[in-house]
Amino acid sequence: MEPRPAALDIALGHGRQPIAASARQAAGLTLWAERDAAHGWRIAAAAADPAPLTPLVGTAERVGDHVMLHGPADPANAAALRTLLPNLRPAPLALATSAGFGDRLGLATPGHVDALRAVGGEGRVAPIFAQQSVRENTRTGRTPQEVLDDATLGAFLAGWAGPVGADADHLKSEADVDAHLAVGFSFFTIDPGDHVVSEADALEGAALTEAFERRPPWAALDSDPADLLRRLAGTTVDLGDRPLTFAPGELERAAVKYGGALAHVARLARHLRGQAGPERAELEVSVDETDTPTTLAEHAYLAIELRRLGVDWVSLAPRFVGAFEKGVDYIGDLGALARDLDGHARVAAALGPYKLSLHSGSDKFAVYPIAVAAAGGLVHLKTAGTSYLEALRVAGQHDPDLLHAVMRLGLERFAEDVKSYHISGRPEGVPDLAALPGTAALALLEQTDARQVLHVTFGSALRTYGEPLKALLRAHPDDYRAALRRHFERHLAPFVGAATGGPA
Repeated sequence: MEPRPAALDIALGHGRQPIAASARQAAGLTLWAERDAAHGWRIAAAAADPAPLTPLVGTAERVGDHVMLHGPADPANAAALRTLLPNLRPAPLALATSAGFGDRLGLATPGHVDALRAVGGEGRVAPIFAQQSVRENTRTGRTPQEVLDDATLGAFLAGWAGPVGADADHLKSEADVDAHLAVGFSFFTIDPGDHVVSEADALEGAALTEAFERRPPWAALDSDPADLLRRLAGTTVDLGDRPLTFAPGELERAAVKYGGALAHVARLARHLRGQAGPERAELEVSVDETDTPTTLAEHAYLAIELRRLGVDWVSLAPRFVGAFEKGVDYIGDLGALARDLDGHARVAAALGPYKLSLHSGSDKFAVYPIAVAAAGGLVHLKTAGTSYLEALRVAGQHDPDLLHAVMRLGLERFAEDVKSYHISGRPEGVPDLAALPGTAALALLEQTDARQVLHVTFGSALRTYGEPLKALLRAHPDDYRAALRRHFERHLAPFVGAATGGPA
């Protein structure tokens, strides 16, 4: 039998209802979480003298040969934990296989940790527990600081000892970058979707020539039409199994479609790099939320020109073929997707290396093995709303009336809340709530229309029912953790075998 860790001995010897998995030792002190009837849990620490306890906020007393401190799980102590436990400070994850766990309620991180451990992902799949988009925070009313603090506290509670990242998702402005950099985020997802010209796909002949001359912001790209053609028209990219060249019109079309997006990414990347080097912050480029797929030639154009403009990035999210809709599995031809993913992975290997990022990656169980076959461990999986749906599952088990109320509100708010999402689910497809009394309402979470209506109306639901929902989850933390563990095991297991491992 292995000897019990010293941190656990101290927690068990001096603690009051210690949570054993949380016990950690740092320089000169031992930290752990304790169950607390009033608040769910609190932070405890012990040291031989008071000095190491200084960063923590709480009440201290001497107990035998230790000074004991008890303090709340609050923002001040979240910051203290990041000071005392360096692994909880978000850091770049580089080319490690990685997964983002969006948490709209701030209570899901322990379940995410449980899932990583259950599939053997600890030390293999690098986690981003703090991940929210500006759009999500606008709808939930949370701040970047709150997102980071909740993830820090959840990781501590679960005893996570590995590195973590923190994803400032779908950033569109310098102000967005600044707000997240200021509080310690490390992974910056630039979303230039507003600058993508999807109509370029249909341009031919004179219309394409005119758009190529006039549409891209050539000055911001430090180029002009003749320069681009001179540099890239004859370029061949070796994809291993085949060469990739720009067919007639492809380069012009790529510049019209993505030139504005390139300029936008370069501007925000320069802004970020002016304040934080690559050891402090890394960049993802996202063009997934657009109307038409990214061709391999367009992907190559983006990568070549980003590099020329001095942008360094760790992952890129193309718009793949088919539909990556919220809350449901992939919609489309899996054979076509396999070919598409394989091609994009080859472009990323030839012009990088960098990771392919799977946005709207929640519940895409058919996609994960295909992505691994194409890219190996060079994948970043991004999930968000599915943890919220698992919270509603727990609500349906313990308070079906609350799930009913959230569903009714979702039906009322759908027309407004769906405007920024691309989904096929519709209110008219949602089952009749009167036919789902009590816990039968859990069937809503297995039905596509209901899942998607619930998914996109989360902001309205949390403004109205957020407090009772969070109170229910705090009253049943083990049930929420178990639901998340089961659900995310299916997300993570396919990636573990090919994972490249996290940073030290």
